Amino acid sequence: MKNLILISLSLSVLSCNFSSKPGTTISETESEKRVVRFLSDVENEKVAVFFGDDFFANYIYSDTYFKPVLFPLTTVSGKSLTRGYPIEPKPGERIDHPHHVGFWLNYGDVNGLDFWNNSNAIPDDKKDGYGTIYHDSFQIDETNGSLHAVSDWKTSDGIVLLNESTKYIFSEEGQNRIIDRITELTAIKDVSLADNKEGFIGIRVNRALEHPSTKPEIFTDANGMPSEVKQLNNDGVTGNYLSSEGLEGEAVWGTRGRWVSLRGNMEGEDVSITIFDHPNNIGYPTYWHARGYGLFAANPLGQKIFSKGKEELNLIIKKGESISISYRILIHNGSELKVDEIEKYANF
Repeated sequence: MKNLILISLSLSVLSCNFSSKPGTTISETESEKRVVRFLSDVENEKVAVFFGDDFFANYIYSDTYFKPVLFPLTTVSGKSLTRGYPIEPKPGERIDHPHHVGFWLNYGDVNGLDFWNNSNAIPDDKKDGYGTIYHDSFQIDETNGSLHAVSDWKTSDGIVLLNESTKYIFSEEGQNRIIDRITELTAIKDVSLADNKEGFIGIRVNRALEHPSTKPEIFTDANGMPSEVKQLNNDGVTGNYLSSEGLEGEAVWGTRGRWVSLRGNMEGEDVSITIFDHPNNIGYPTYWHARGYGLFAANPLGQKIFSKGKEELNLIIKKGESISISYRILIHNGSELKVDEIEKYANF
């Protein structure tokens, strides 16, 4: 019999308390910090995020991508660490998995519907097996560098399963750019998130941060639909995962860890993306769905798959109840961060 985990809004373990200013564990002078600015573009359904006059990312809420995303994620030196496709395709990058767009959060089994793999590649006669996250509204607070967005997780026929309230807090410290993402999911009706490989928070990275490929591979989604990942020219492909548990490369996939850092070199400069799990998150420390071909994801809900059946979660959120889950993303350039430097950002 499957294990059922009931999550109530009253469980304090799921309430994540952030410091008023992200990254305050790092000593710095106030002169190193730059004001976070936002520029709303209603016509193109996006909000641009700047540090001072320098662009960082767009919050894109167009239904074109079947969920809101942040894209691109840009270093202080101006390098995009996210794959361009399908928003801004670049020469020499992979064009597999069109649902891997920038930085996002969703899941592969929500009341039996696949939100993770939904894209324009899904045939019309199969659309009823997929769900879409529709943006509803946003508020901006430049005093603390935050954007608060509200969305609805809907079935193909428009039934709302979950209401999502997400706060993004942006900050910059020297060569580090930080996103603290705090998401609350409230069930509009009883919602089941059965153990599934496809989830939960993901980033599709620039080709330079992939692991060098030695052979073509075919990956399938939760519904058995194949997607071929072809071998490409490995020039400039330098990515390597490092987990908080000391694992590296492909060995990180399917293991637990408090954080994972993906580092590489772009155009002669060391760069990295680090994702931190929050101690109050369900399933902490999370499992990592981190692939060498460029998918960098944390999945606390797919425990049966990653543990090969030794663990099982099958999360249920009862109608009117909520879960809260939070992550930190650290974008760095100019050097290879040492473990002790990464650890300073783990307390948020």
